[in-house]
Amino acid sequence: MEKKVIIGGVASILVVACVVAACVTLTKHDAETSSKGLATSTKSVQSMCQPTPYKQTCEKTLSIAKNVSDPKDYIKVAFEATVTELKNIIKSIEPIKKAASDPYTKDALLACEQLFDLAAEDLRTSITKIQNFDISMIKDVVDDLKTWLSAVLAYEDTCLDGFTKKEYSETREKMAKLMNTTQELTLNVLYMVDSFGQMITQTTGLTRKLLSNSDSIIEASNRKLLQISSAQPNAVVSADGSGQYKTIKDAINAVPKKNTKPFVILIKEGIYKENIEIEKDKLNVVLIGEGPTKTIITGDNAVKNGGGMTTWHTSTLGVSGFGFVMKDIGIQNTAGPEKEQAVALRVNADKAAVYNCKIDGYQDTLYAHSNRQFYRDCNITGTIDFVFGAAAAVFQNCKLIVRKPGDTQNCMMTAQGNVDVKSTGGFVIQNCDISAEPEFLATNPAIKAYLGRPWKMYSRTIIMQSNIDAFINSEGWAPWNTTDFGIHTCFYAEYQNRGPGATLDKRVSHWRGYQKDISGDTINKFTADKFINTNPQWLPVADIPYEADMMMV
Repeated sequence: MEKKVIIGGVASILVVACVVAACVTLTKHDAETSSKGLATSTKSVQSMCQPTPYKQTCEKTLSIAKNVSDPKDYIKVAFEATVTELKNIIKSIEPIKKAASDPYTKDALLACEQLFDLAAEDLRTSITKIQNFDISMIKDVVDDLKTWLSAVLAYEDTCLDGFTKKEYSETREKMAKLMNTTQELTLNVLYMVDSFGQMITQTTGLTRKLLSNSDSIIEASNRKLLQISSAQPNAVVSADGSGQYKTIKDAINAVPKKNTKPFVILIKEGIYKENIEIEKDKLNVVLIGEGPTKTIITGDNAVKNGGGMTTWHTSTLGVSGFGFVMKDIGIQNTAGPEKEQAVALRVNADKAAVYNCKIDGYQDTLYAHSNRQFYRDCNITGTIDFVFGAAAAVFQNCKLIVRKPGDTQNCMMTAQGNVDVKSTGGFVIQNCDISAEPEFLATNPAIKAYLGRPWKMYSRTIIMQSNIDAFINSEGWAPWNTTDFGIHTCFYAEYQNRGPGATLDKRVSHWRGYQKDISGDTINKFTADKFINTNPQWLPVADIPYEADMMMV
């Protein structure tokens, strides 16, 4: 734990230092009077910290360096200061871990350790990216950094989510206090990177179009990706023993760490009762089944299963490794509505694509946790918040199907979870079909169902060019637990939808977060190519159909 937390916090400071170094380098030639003093003066530190929300923390971190001329010295001083701070935090965490007696608290603390480790890895990736970047690619570098920093914010927040119930409030308060500085540092870096990107774009005029080098390079990259689906599998899984492996876990274990090429695993027809985790170092894993009703991965972990488990650990399949692709597979969590949160699929991998899959559950079916994700031609079923998380995720031509919930429950399709206005996440639901199962429609009195609700303060969901059936409540969107939380800070939009549930005249127009008169230019920012397909472009992939812009529907 100590090593993991130190790396995470140090990495946050290193990103700050690297951004400072980049700014020093870029602005050094602007004026002779500032070329020598920018890296050392209090004024330069204050300037660097100006866009951040926690200026005192920022200035304290960066102003430790005195008489510095080499930006590397900033990194050294920041490293030392952060290690000192984190040693104090780690000493404070130990009593909490030792005092935890109930299984749930132990599981929540274990989840926090894993989440910190994931955050640290994203920050290490960020450091490598910013140390090696070419100024001509700054826009895309900034996009990557903002995506990964948004993921770090989500990991930190997910740790605290494990202690939301009243009986764990004391532990939550302790963890929040211990994590306060780390969260401030992460937000500060996100704001610095965002401001840095805007400054470079404004002063140089660089745009993604200019940065793409040539269409031929992108096309060559796409051709390479498209070969995945026709490649011979690296591993074959068969429940009857006719393949190389009888379990999917064993096949995943065979994937080399830091794998640089698609590792294709063919999963033959069968029901696989497994809880699978594709770790952060298992890159470019491709799972291909024989059809979403033939190749089925199933589990029943749930928060209320009696075993003491957080939502993070309930997933039947959890994916952290970059470049994940899944086709023609069914994923289930069969715990049922009475067991509360029970995830079928959790994805926090960056640049992940899911095609022609059936994702079935009840509450919290699909945990689109963080980073960039693409779903095409998938069926997703559930009851409460059954598409949730903080990812930047685009859903095209999917079927979102509401199921009958437990007694006294209403249904919410989405619960997007951006924790800050600068977070890059959001759900874009394009040309999808929003419907309900017959069992839901047959209830009397009718159960209320909504397009979504603001799980976090800056929740963002866009539904466009989709069919919405009549069962959706005329208000469209629901508040979080009947409060005003997030209703004026969220970003909810509907555009060019169809069907009897798409009528907008009774929507929640009094919410300032509801975009009742959204323009086509604004909506265009949420098309797949602009929202998630940053350079080097990663879509289309593996023969998965893909619409870059608005569809002809």
